[in-house]
Amino acid sequence: MMRPTRAVICAAAALLLAGAAAEGQTRWSAGQNVQPVFEGWERNADGSFDMVFGYLNRNYEEQPVIPVGENNFLEPGDADRGQPTFFYPRRQQFVFKVRVPADWGEKDLVWTVTHNGRTDKAFASLWPVWEINDDVMRLNRGTGSAQGYDDNQRPSIRVDGETERSVTLPDGLELAVLVGDDGIPPPNEALSRRGARRGPKSQAIVDPRKAAATGLAVTWLHWRGPGRVTFDPQVTQIDGGGRAVTTARFSEPGTYVLQAVADDTVFVVPVNVTVTVHPAPCRFAAGASDGSTGRLTAPAPPGRLHARTGGRTSSPSARPPDRIGGGSADAGWRLAAGSQKQG
Repeated sequence: MMRPTRAVICAAAALLLAGAAAEGQTRWSAGQNVQPVFEGWERNADGSFDMVFGYLNRNYEEQPVIPVGENNFLEPGDADRGQPTFFYPRRQQFVFKVRVPADWGEKDLVWTVTHNGRTDKAFASLWPVWEINDDVMRLNRGTGSAQGYDDNQRPSIRVDGETERSVTLPDGLELAVLVGDDGIPPPNEALSRRGARRGPKSQAIVDPRKAAATGLAVTWLHWRGPGRVTFDPQVTQIDGGGRAVTTARFSEPGTYVLQAVADDTVFVVPVNVTVTVHPAPCRFAAGASDGSTGRLTAPAPPGRLHARTGGRTSSPSARPPDRIGGGSADAGWRLAAGSQKQG
């Protein structure tokens, strides 16, 4: 008499567990928080240290702009330490560094980000377990093995031309950098053909697989700015003289910081370009046939007809759903040993 009851209980438990697992694997396209991450610290020859940060944008589609201020700041000291204000989806590693003096001691450097109603912090400290060396970089990037070339040097990169530029909408802006490397590690065809996997490497915009085919790549990033930036191409070809060229286009006026990152599959080195984007010039609408005076009008936004044409205005497309079913909610964390302090 007990067996049917047990069977019903087991079946109900299985259904509950299946529902919990499905909920735990929900992928959110928008509405989630941005978690800053302390990656570790590096030693400098002058005795100072670099605190290295990354982040996890828990959204799969939403790319928030969070200006420096009460929702995006570091402390103690200057709130603006060069951190990004544009956040790509998912896990982005080794994003920026903050230099601290040799006498920093046991203090914490804290990066705070507030988004979608949640405040998250990353606590950076000089605990020995968090020191970044070449082995840590190889584990977290490239082949994923601590074995490698001990004499690998960081690539070099500089802007070809002025580091402060301007452009007027709707024009694009051509940008170029000059890069170099020691050829270590050499090209790795197996790594370049490796398929996407779950975890930070597959989610990174600066993807070591893109550098593996030739041993060096340049990836352009939207670092700061109010709108959206597209690059054609985002990962650029490098010519025989080490020059890599892209064209950036902007969705709206404002001041932007763009970043080019040289990547040798292990080390990444960035350089920034500041771009002032001016609005499109007003155009003159001719006077009506009855002799009335014309007027200056701004260009009609995309998807809308000018009021004087008498046409109807199209409605914006529907907002995509906030959830995408299936998959893991979060990516893997840093592979090096040590525990993250929580705020």
